[in-house]
Amino acid sequence: MPLITRRGLALSGLAAGLMPFAARAAWPEAPLKWIVAYPAGGGTDTLARVLGAALSRGLGQPVVIDNRPGAATNIGADAAAHAAPDGLTLFSADNGTLVFNPALFKRLPYDPEKDFRPVGLMGRFPLVLAVKQDSAARNIRELVEAARSAPGSVDYGTPGIGSPHHLTMERLARETGIQLTHVPYRGMAPAMNDLLAGRFEAAILDLPSGGEYMRKGRGARPLAVCAATRHPDLPDVPTVAEALDLRGFQAAAWQALVVPARTPDPVVERLSAELARALAEEASQSRLRAIGIEPLSGGPEAVQALLAEERRVWVPLIRELGITLD
Repeated sequence: MPLITRRGLALSGLAAGLMPFAARAAWPEAPLKWIVAYPAGGGTDTLARVLGAALSRGLGQPVVIDNRPGAATNIGADAAAHAAPDGLTLFSADNGTLVFNPALFKRLPYDPEKDFRPVGLMGRFPLVLAVKQDSAARNIRELVEAARSAPGSVDYGTPGIGSPHHLTMERLARETGIQLTHVPYRGMAPAMNDLLAGRFEAAILDLPSGGEYMRKGRGARPLAVCAATRHPDLPDVPTVAEALDLRGFQAAAWQALVVPARTPDPVVERLSAELARALAEEASQSRLRAIGIEPLSGGPEAVQALLAEERRVWVPLIRELGITLD
């Protein structure tokens, strides 16, 4: 091949590499993969499937859910962080992935600040303090007083160490000056089963998992909502802040959509717009609210603001209490 031709081809390749992403290819030109770091059938999985279906309609490509549970979301996060930044890999990142894990683990297979780029907020899982059905505590003050009079006598179950449920209860214990006994499980389902069976006293429940039982008074009795305002599904249940006069006390599990860090601007902007549209659909909102998930809107800036606020609250708590998953 003549030298001039080889140089011409090289220059052509360089020029193509410098072309904007949107000019090189019509995106998305292939199905999108949405990684979920939890098993199929749970609230996080349902959230991704509802919004994935809406995104698929807007983008004109299938959105395939890829469940990769385990290791406190680290397996799914690792896969998403090291995926090609071509706009075809999405990831459901929660406050465990982005806020808690960096404080809980000495080493992570991903960097939550450098490996991901936020697209937008998706949903909030409200948390509620509940007790077993036959508990002697008729309200949260009585539960706190029982724990204060006999330190360690009140036990509580959670889906695992470092979960929002665990950290919320530990924050409550610290702010009220009580000592509780933690009973960790491997997931919400076994913890829920044992609460319903009355095997421990209390738990922080998320509405998608425990809402039906609390609304119907079947095995779990709600005492306080861990939010700024009362929840419409439990209108007679006070917030922790109002019941205990703990100003500013609120906690929730939440989900945001992120992509690999070097995903191009035009792709992130389109995804953010399509996500906002999907969340605004009445069908999406109805489906999510029906299972206890609050649709949570806001683009990349809103994600960053929430992350800063959450890290300010939870990282010092984890370190002060010496909670670790190593």
